[in-house]
Amino acid sequence: MKKLLVSSVAVLVLLTLMASVAYAATGVTDPAVLRDLAALRRATVKYQDINVALADGFVPTPHCVEHPELGGMGVHYVNPARIMDPEINLLEPEILLYVEVGGRMKLIGVEYMLAIGPPNAPVPDPAPPAPVLFGREFDGPMPPPEEGMPPHYALHVWVWQANPAGIFTPFNPNVSCGN
Repeated sequence: MKKLLVSSVAVLVLLTLMASVAYAATGVTDPAVLRDLAALRRATVKYQDINVALADGFVPTPHCVEHPELGGMGVHYVNPARIMDPEINLLEPEILLYVEVGGRMKLIGVEYMLAIGPPNAPVPDPAPPAPVLFGREFDGPMPPPEEGMPPHYALHVWVWQANPAGIFTPFNPNVSCGN
């Protein structure tokens, strides 16, 4: 009986610790959102190998994105087929975010993007409603950030690099382009 009680207490302590770690890492407490984040991690762990991302159709943008006060986003690896697809799939983000560490590209997060017009077009007026994932409305609508991109909604998710500003915040103060 004593062993069962000790084991039960140990399991409860372990579960509490695990829940605390999940909250501390994400700032999220909703169990459904935590499950979705875990599913996203499982779906994107293969992209820790940049060659897998390239083989799956992701193409790097020419520069690392960083803001002097807000932090960085890293290098965006864009999947053109997914960007022009009007569906948002939790397990298939349109963009992977990387930074160079020790001469290799390290996956730090993902970005979901919903195009709301053709490349180089202005934001439509009225704009369609923002999509929602993880119980959160996407940021936007935004004009094309660079030549050849469409107006869009976006949601950043820092699943591989902690972000003290929040797991869904666009810029991450822990990310630097190494300038």
